[in-house]
Amino acid sequence: MLTIDILTLFPKMFEGPLTESIMWRAKDKGFAQINIHDLRKWSIDKRGTVDDKPYGGGAGMILRIDVIESAIKELRKENSKVILLDARGEKYSQEKAQELSKCNHLILICGHYEGVDQRIADNLTDEVISIGDYVLTGGEIPAMVIADSIVRLIPGVIKKESLAEESFSPSLKIKNSKLKINLEYPQYTRPEDYRGWKVPEVLLSGNHAKIKKFRSGK
Repeated sequence: MLTIDILTLFPKMFEGPLTESIMWRAKDKGFAQINIHDLRKWSIDKRGTVDDKPYGGGAGMILRIDVIESAIKELRKENSKVILLDARGEKYSQEKAQELSKCNHLILICGHYEGVDQRIADNLTDEVISIGDYVLTGGEIPAMVIADSIVRLIPGVIKKESLAEESFSPSLKIKNSKLKINLEYPQYTRPEDYRGWKVPEVLLSGNHAKIKKFRSGK
């Protein structure tokens, strides 16, 4: 079973997304366990302090390394992988999701405010990951994205045949001017003709060889 421990200042943000759909199914069937931890549990004082002003001046507050280290020490196991979610990290991909889905234990650190002490990335984590070139308020949404993309790849959570033809699957090479390479083929359902926008005739033909060729983009 894959265990994911998420360190965050805003645990309530996870109450909905991780209790629905495939994520709920994975937990219910015992394929994955996701634990949300409030970073203030490891704060340095009774006020719940977990951050401080940056050395050298500047806007915002920085998450403290001593707080993060205390949390990691308590949660880390022999086979743990610690990941910091940060805009300066490696760009997340389906290949990385496949890799992480084979892990036994992940600790995801949600950065927030102006950032985290750089020594956390340099000394306490195995990887630093970014989900894209844009700015978010914190690492909570990236943590949800990563958890969802990983859990669905665990064998048994989703049918194997469904995963084989997903977007970004290595087996897909769809050539379409409006779609990126490796995105799942376009699909259609009823009505067959809606306001003059018709379903491609090949999909109505019943010819499975032609349908397969159409879906492969050849």
